[in-house]
Amino acid sequence: MRPLEGIRVVDLTRVVAGPYCTMMLGDLGAEVIKIEQPGRGDDSRAFAPPYQGEEAAYFLSVNRNKKSVVLDLKSAAGREVLGRLIDSADVLVENFRPGVMERLGFGYEAVKQRRPSLVYCAITGFGASGPYKDRGGYDAIAQGETGLMDLTGPADGAPYKMGTPISDMVSGTAASQGILAALLVRKDTGLGQFVEISMYEATAALLVYNASAYFATGQSPRRRGNAHASIVPYETFEAADGWINLGVANDGQWRKFCAVIGRPDLADDPRYATQPERVRNREPLLALVRAVLKQKPRDAWLALLDPEGIPCGAIRTVGEVCDGDVLRARDMVAEMPHATAGTVRGIKNPIHLHGTPLDRYAAPPRLGEHTEEVLRGLGYGPAEIAAFGEP
Repeated sequence: MRPLEGIRVVDLTRVVAGPYCTMMLGDLGAEVIKIEQPGRGDDSRAFAPPYQGEEAAYFLSVNRNKKSVVLDLKSAAGREVLGRLIDSADVLVENFRPGVMERLGFGYEAVKQRRPSLVYCAITGFGASGPYKDRGGYDAIAQGETGLMDLTGPADGAPYKMGTPISDMVSGTAASQGILAALLVRKDTGLGQFVEISMYEATAALLVYNASAYFATGQSPRRRGNAHASIVPYETFEAADGWINLGVANDGQWRKFCAVIGRPDLADDPRYATQPERVRNREPLLALVRAVLKQKPRDAWLALLDPEGIPCGAIRTVGEVCDGDVLRARDMVAEMPHATAGTVRGIKNPIHLHGTPLDRYAAPPRLGEHTEEVLRGLGYGPAEIAAFGEP
């Protein structure tokens, strides 16, 4: 058994943050019932190209291990089905703007009266209170509003967003953690609770030492490209045929590094012998290191540096990672048969539970694929199910 076998999740989320949360719960064994709009489904079904078969690759990336049920929540019949689902559920997750669920008749207070044991999780852009509570939650907006983009990009250029939707994903991860904590409390109390996650707060929490530096000094840290404020050399360097990251984090590693690159004299040079001096003399030192590292190919440097315990790594393409030895050796790529998309592949959940392994991965559902199955389980007859029409 996986840890959440027997837990039913009603998933009223779409796009990334909420679906990422519910996908993680599905990986852990929960039965996730994804409620989608008739005719169009989750917005991310239209985030394409690229497609795989008839499905948007974007949708496929965050919706495995789920069942798709099409419901029109604007209709009384759709809301009646949702009510029955909630009566049978352990968790509800939604990422509408504040107030939408209340207007549908399924805000937390109403659901609490109906199902006291339900864990109810709401993911919003900026929280249910505060000056930005009515603003929508979008990844790039959250990255910018929380200072993350101001820290990312070249020191003398424009701010950059991350290459992956980090605000969405960290919000989804935090939501799954909150839900698991609430389920643990429920074992003792029998009661559910409200779990609130805002993308703004989840992303701001990633500032960690940058926020600490501001609180300590009153000065906002500025973006430095790939450089580290307090460690040199600790950044990205160009090799003869690609790029590597180098992290020489102490004086012992520095001496080894100097020996490997054939410049042992640098280890005793008073300008570079200690970490504070290397920081103070950053630019001349980096000019030397850059010139040396461009003389050999990427993998040649890694083969020299890694055995000496000098932190280093390649800057790899997504393709190199997905087809690489590390994920293959760790059995971290799921292959999931899909009716129209063929074999859907995705990187598995990174949690390794050796007693209750996460060993089942079902392909993301087609729109409305499980409507009949779920409605039948709720007690609806064939004529009632047929009345809901096509997805």
